[in-house]
Amino acid sequence: MSTPPPTIASACRSVLLAADPADKVRAARRAARACRRGELAFAFDVAMPDRPARPAAPELLPASSMPRRGKGGSERGRIAMLHALAHIEFAAIDLAFDMAGRFGAAFPPEFTGDWLSVGADEAMHFALLDRRLRALGSHYGAMPAHDGLWEAAEATAHDPLARLAVVPMVLEARGLDVTPATIARFEAAGDARSAALLGRIYRDEIRHVAAGTRWFRIGCEAQRIEAVSHWKRLVGLHFRGSVKPPFNDSARLEAGLSREFYDGVDAATYV
Repeated sequence: MSTPPPTIASACRSVLLAADPADKVRAARRAARACRRGELAFAFDVAMPDRPARPAAPELLPASSMPRRGKGGSERGRIAMLHALAHIEFAAIDLAFDMAGRFGAAFPPEFTGDWLSVGADEAMHFALLDRRLRALGSHYGAMPAHDGLWEAAEATAHDPLARLAVVPMVLEARGLDVTPATIARFEAAGDARSAALLGRIYRDEIRHVAAGTRWFRIGCEAQRIEAVSHWKRLVGLHFRGSVKPPFNDSARLEAGLSREFYDGVDAATYV
């Protein structure tokens, strides 16, 4: 009797339960490759963990307790910025695979394919940032980090539209707003290699926000919900923070996140 193929859910769970960064990157790439090759059964037979496994370092602090990074002009400031970005990408691996494994049954198979592909991108981004940190004499885990991204995942674990509204369409979209200025600071400091790396990540993140926006619209259409007003309602309910300018309108529009979504929300602070 032949062994049944692994499922999408089991592959996603294996990524979430990998604590060591190198193991998580390998698991993410392996799962995405198996999905592309049609080697994963479209089944959701295991639950996603409440929290992903984490390495012993970095120390996770409340966002309010994080030390200030500065603007990235000094080498120390640039290392701190790269470390913060590496942590974001590390958490984003889990967010993408949790999206697929937790909510995939509610969508067509293309949904899980998209999010496993996003997760593989995030794994590549993390590996490249960690390599750059090591070239600069540091490494991932050398500085504290915060757990805000997974807190957003916990707040939206019950509703795929809420997760799509908050994670790709608010948090990742904010990355589109701030990354061009960060790239410019690295270039001004003469760190062309880091600037080029951030430019590569930026282009990929436009596609990730586009995936989130597209699936949010599809999900709303399936439930006969008006997308823009529902997005604003979900952000108001589940996002702890503020949605405020400056907005990178051109990158957001390229991702399908038109101004009608976030126009006016900068006047409100969500708690």
